[in-house]
Amino acid sequence: MGTRVPLSVAKGLGLGLIRCHSNSSISSITSMPRIFMGCPPRFSLSSSPQKAQLVLEWRLEKILNEREKNPGCYSELISMCGKIRNVPLAMEVFPSMEANGIKPTSGIFNALILACFSSYNVITALSLFEVMDHSDACKPNSDTYNTFISAFANLGNDKATQAWYSSRKAAGFSADLQTYESLIFSCFKCKNFDGVDRFYEEMVLSAITPNIPILEMVLVGHCERRNRVKSKEFFKFILDGGWEINVNMAEKLVGLYCDLGDVKEMEELLTILMKSKQDSKSLCRVHFGIIRMYAALDRLDDVEYSVGRMLRQGIMFQSSEDVHKVICSYFRRAAYDRLDLFLECIRGSYKLTRSSYDLLVAGYRRAGLDANLETVMNDMKMAGFL
Repeated sequence: MGTRVPLSVAKGLGLGLIRCHSNSSISSITSMPRIFMGCPPRFSLSSSPQKAQLVLEWRLEKILNEREKNPGCYSELISMCGKIRNVPLAMEVFPSMEANGIKPTSGIFNALILACFSSYNVITALSLFEVMDHSDACKPNSDTYNTFISAFANLGNDKATQAWYSSRKAAGFSADLQTYESLIFSCFKCKNFDGVDRFYEEMVLSAITPNIPILEMVLVGHCERRNRVKSKEFFKFILDGGWEINVNMAEKLVGLYCDLGDVKEMEELLTILMKSKQDSKSLCRVHFGIIRMYAALDRLDDVEYSVGRMLRQGIMFQSSEDVHKVICSYFRRAAYDRLDLFLECIRGSYKLTRSSYDLLVAGYRRAGLDANLETVMNDMKMAGFL
């Protein structure tokens, strides 16, 4: 008998396990109810597009008529059924395949399990595992365990995720990159950042090189805990390793330094990113963060320098909110001439929104600047807002 799936996993989900004996066949599974009754309403199986279903039904009929003997064709068809969340059609492939004299393989079972999870049909997925576990020819393999680990991670069930990880190890399969990514994601989703660190360290000790999603989750975990030192150290580790700082990483670092009120660290962050020639989308986030911080502090000299630096690099304002913060800073300092220069500076690269014009109208009216107000009103007419 193979390694048993932990009953606690199923019981913890309120599902229960359907036990299959060694002579079980896939027919016992295809006769099961096809709707996962334990799913919350938002996890209900949505109807598949009719056109996609017709295409897959035609493809199944075609390979049957041609008496296709390649198991990969059936596995691919099941995977396609999973993508449109059509588990009943995926189930039909099994008896059709057996009728053609094709014996199921672990890969085909894995494809069907994945199709079940795509529709949140957890009962059938667990039952398929039991069939594999009692089979002599289709034992659960590394991919099988990874499928369950990943599925429960996506469901946000950290306890089940780690239970399946324990089962994987008990079955003699060591963790690979996909395993660790799922484990780290499971902890990350539950905001268990200590768990993120633990599995990351375990992965590194196993001499497995992390990928960008894992690096991002570790870095974000440090930022979420407002750990300035570890965030900075890990950021430099990512750069030194030759990886790219993506947009979300940049946003989280900017958010951390904004929360801490540390514009100096943000300036250093920008300098490092510019020297390492990072993607402009990541640089944008840091430029915008620096400008927002200086604007909030009413440091107009620094605002203007930062805006000029950004524009010289070919980066333009993308958010009306950032422009509004700068405009408000000028109004607070009653620096109306400098505000006019700022608006002229960005005119060629940024189109003011209706809300931006409304802000200018309110500010100039409050300051009693009739000439400026008239200019803005004329600009609004030309922009089609009046």
